[in-house]
Amino acid sequence: MTVSSKELMNMAVAAADDKKASNIVALDLINISLVADYFVICHGNSDTQVQAIATEIRKQAHAAGVNIKGIEGMDSARWVLMDMGDVVVHIFHRDEREYYNIERLWSDAKVVETV
Repeated sequence: MTVSSKELMNMAVAAADDKKASNIVALDLINISLVADYFVICHGNSDTQVQAIATEIRKQAHAAGVNIKGIEGMDSARWVLMDMGDVVVHIFHRDEREYYNIERLWSDAKVVETV
């Protein structure tokens, strides 16, 4: 089964929402960057919640047969980066999200309405 990048983005958004991630934003990078088709950005209010969000996204990706290329930051849980190829997920601790404000860095990208 092949999962499109849009389906994968929606799956990541739904999994993050399931774990009560805050301020979930999906950015369309298709015509902007070769890095990925979509960024999903969200935050948790504690280290435990950040890890739970990442674990749920990993679980849902695995169930869909998606290979996660890499996960960084799970130990400190301040900024977890999940590389799923065409979709990159950034899960911040609330304080780090405000500090790094990566949405501003990718302000050319369109915000995607998610289901």
